[in-house]
Amino acid sequence: MAVPAPGRDSFDYLPPPGQVAAPLRAGMRVQVGFGGQRLVGMVVGGSRHSRIPAQRLRPVLKVLDTAPILNCLDMELLRWASRYYHHPLGEVISAALPKRLRQGYPAAMAGAPLWRVSAEAHALPLSSMHRAPRQAALMALLKAHPEGMDAAAMQAQLKNWQQPLGALLKKRLVIESSRPCLQVPDVAPIPAPPLNVDQTVAAEAVLAALGSFAPFSLEGVTGSGKTEVYLHIIERVIEMGQQALVLVPEISLTPQLLARFRARLKVPLAAMHSGLSDSERHCAWHAARVGEASIVIGTRSAVFTPLAAPGIIIVDEEHDGSFKQQEGFRYHARDLAVTRASLLRVPIVLGSATPSLETLHNVENGRYRRVCLPARARQASPPALEVIDVRRRPLENGLSAYVLAQIRQHLETDEQVLVFLNRRGYAPALLCHDCGWAASCARCDAKLTLHAARRKLCCHHCGAEQPLASRCPACGGGALLTLGAGTERIEQALKAEFPAISV
Repeated sequence: MAVPAPGRDSFDYLPPPGQVAAPLRAGMRVQVGFGGQRLVGMVVGGSRHSRIPAQRLRPVLKVLDTAPILNCLDMELLRWASRYYHHPLGEVISAALPKRLRQGYPAAMAGAPLWRVSAEAHALPLSSMHRAPRQAALMALLKAHPEGMDAAAMQAQLKNWQQPLGALLKKRLVIESSRPCLQVPDVAPIPAPPLNVDQTVAAEAVLAALGSFAPFSLEGVTGSGKTEVYLHIIERVIEMGQQALVLVPEISLTPQLLARFRARLKVPLAAMHSGLSDSERHCAWHAARVGEASIVIGTRSAVFTPLAAPGIIIVDEEHDGSFKQQEGFRYHARDLAVTRASLLRVPIVLGSATPSLETLHNVENGRYRRVCLPARARQASPPALEVIDVRRRPLENGLSAYVLAQIRQHLETDEQVLVFLNRRGYAPALLCHDCGWAASCARCDAKLTLHAARRKLCCHHCGAEQPLASRCPACGGGALLTLGAGTERIEQALKAEFPAISV
């Protein structure tokens, strides 16, 4: 038994007393007593013998699943992750499951309840319900929505609908069903644009490897159409009755990709990321496991999502550091995705405009196959770049007169301007003009950054903070000077330069 606790990988337990159901198998969840508390653990194996004396073994308290919720390959991936990252197996399994499953909820996930009028009710005139006006009102509302209504929809149009609904259910004038856990887009898919020569070569190379483990590094310049290559591959995978797992580095990228995939592919699509509610993540996990979701798109934790019929794994922006989990069970989702593709015997595509050094090393050693998109798709022109020499151009609050003129020119044509600066706060240094004192962190010796809005000196290395002094703490006199510009100072300067423009 693997339980979410530090220390050993597994613990021995006895079967539940008087068990008559099917025997426990690896991949099934159980509730066990552990150190004075009840934990949800996972069966990882069985034996007729134990090194622990029989009198010290405790029985399983409750069996939560009638069949394994993780298959043997899913369990093998988790065992590999436990060994490779030197982390207890129970905590690895716990990190791979949605929160509701860790709390012991049933693995199956039904959609929201849906109510519609029965066949008998369609022929029943509303005038026959004049003695029950609230039931008649609810019946009229449901007849106006033959596809059915959920609780939220009825609440928005009719108050106090619960009691009339119960009466209509007893009379069998209303029937209850459940909405599918995942919704299929109710719009016609947008036709796919034709692929250019480079995109076609890249897509066909991956498609030729379907059914076997083959890692690809898809290196494409920004705007080269990597997503179109993904979509072309996934369309073919879905036609074969298989599923696609797509990993993205940031939650902020997920809605954009979801919208694009839903516009092109009229299939159930599951999202897996921390921005969803517990129920939504449980729904997506279950839909992927039973094969209802043809596509799973998610951030790093989605790499553990069980799939009924895996066909392809895609890691977009594979170089991104967000694929590294930095707390608790620490892992790299990209590397786990490669290992999982190897276990499942499916191709994996690592897409990036700037591949990681590890990926480039594997390409050079022949472990990965490199496919390139060297040009922008549809003859899109690259952005115009201009490097400004500021050695003879005085800067005011970090901005040169030339840059301010360029900003003004674009604002006058009702365009937007993005100004980037890699310095937080108001100024990166605070000095005394008289004695040369500089504000330094007492904990880590780094320079403190002035945050003017909060009137604080902050260390961006260790997080230490201290209030802003009005005089030099070393000599007690002299005005304190700020050196350099941070985002707060740039914002202040832009508001002063362009008072009619929102910043």
